[in-house]
Amino acid sequence: MSKLAGTLARVLAEAVLGWGRPAAGERFPEGCDETTCFMRLNRYPPCPISADAFGLVPHTDSDFLTVLCQDQQVGGLQLMKGDRWVAVKPIPGALIVNIGDLFQAWSNNRYKSVEHKVMTNAKTERYSVAYFLCPSYDSPIGTCEEPSLYRSFTFGEYRRKVQEDVKRTGKKVGLPNFLV
Repeated sequence: MSKLAGTLARVLAEAVLGWGRPAAGERFPEGCDETTCFMRLNRYPPCPISADAFGLVPHTDSDFLTVLCQDQQVGGLQLMKGDRWVAVKPIPGALIVNIGDLFQAWSNNRYKSVEHKVMTNAKTERYSVAYFLCPSYDSPIGTCEEPSLYRSFTFGEYRRKVQEDVKRTGKKVGLPNFLV
């Protein structure tokens, strides 16, 4: 997963910079390696109480990108497209790649961190596995071009601010905190 996520990030970065112009070579995104990234197994038990119950509240991912393997049958993942939620139908053998907040900042908003949520199923439990491409906490998050829409920040600073916002307001504010 680490190699796949790194390769996907480099290809997406080259698309922004122009083909043949590598984004910091084989080390993009800077500060990301097997020790800073993580994988999470998610279990969403059946929830017969409400068809509108969240398995995971609407959010964007705070990393560079996320590679997700959702269940092959139950579904439940939805993403915001325009101003409405769209269900992501499971496709056997397919992986889903979500752009994260850090990639949005690095690309100067050329790529957007996708807002998504997970809805529960009344009768069937659901599993997914997510791999998060994250830098070390002291890694600076730069931008691919100037002028940058965002001020300089580290991943650690970003994570701390997200946690403060959630404690203070009940929700993640994210990148707007770092606009110039």
